[in-house]
Amino acid sequence: MIASRHNNKTIRKKRARRVGLMLAIVFLMIFFIGKLISDPEERVAEESIHPVAAKVAEQSIIQDTIQPEKQKRPDGKPMGKVVYLTFDDGPSILTNQFLDVLKEQDIKATFFMQGSNLLKTNLQEKAKRATNEGHYVGAHSMTHMKEKLYDQGQFVPEMNETLALIQEITGTNPKLVRPPYGSAPGLESEQIRHQIVESGIKIWDWTIDSNDWGLKENPSQIVENIKKGTKHDIEVVLMHEKSQTLKVLPEIISFYREKGYAFGVYNDADHFNLNFYQDKHL
Repeated sequence: MIASRHNNKTIRKKRARRVGLMLAIVFLMIFFIGKLISDPEERVAEESIHPVAAKVAEQSIIQDTIQPEKQKRPDGKPMGKVVYLTFDDGPSILTNQFLDVLKEQDIKATFFMQGSNLLKTNLQEKAKRATNEGHYVGAHSMTHMKEKLYDQGQFVPEMNETLALIQEITGTNPKLVRPPYGSAPGLESEQIRHQIVESGIKIWDWTIDSNDWGLKENPSQIVENIKKGTKHDIEVVLMHEKSQTLKVLPEIISFYREKGYAFGVYNDADHFNLNFYQDKHL
């Protein structure tokens, strides 16, 4: 009787072990089958992507997130034929009309505005519009007076004040300025140049002087001056917000288009040296 009970107990233990083993096998089968069913895309991707295809995909992602560098000449100027149209002494009552022409022609330009004009509340919206439409607004001093700027050493303070006004009005943070009457001879002082470098200001003169300011009665001569002065692939044209300039601006634009020039607008990140002293620090 005791032996029979012992045998029955042994049989039950063996059956329990067999059942446990079978359950473990079933569990493992369910786990692996579930893995295959739940991750088919991941499995296919891992097995089917060729190493070359994977590399191309990786490069595509990089190209979408990193913009290629612009090609430049050794002197930092852009490649190709590019003309920069620049306008001094604004904002003025004519600024919106200049902006209308540029908008119609789908061209961006560079404006050097004067602090004494920027202080006039009725002209401030014109400066805002210029920046909102993609034009660059730099400084042209507060007073435009030779004696104060150069003889009295107020060049940097006046430019900083003007740049601060532009920032306050437009929300931009420009660094480029154009010296009234050009950098030569005004910036021959090493002291002033050192102040310019220390302040982080950048200087731009021009390659072509249209002399438009003195040609009110002869606007066609403005076009002739520009045509005669155009000799290089990179040109920066000095003009002013004058009625005679506005009148011939479409003709000037047509001339450069016919010559195969693209129209550039200044960008602080792509600054290149353009001063009469050829000073690389400016």
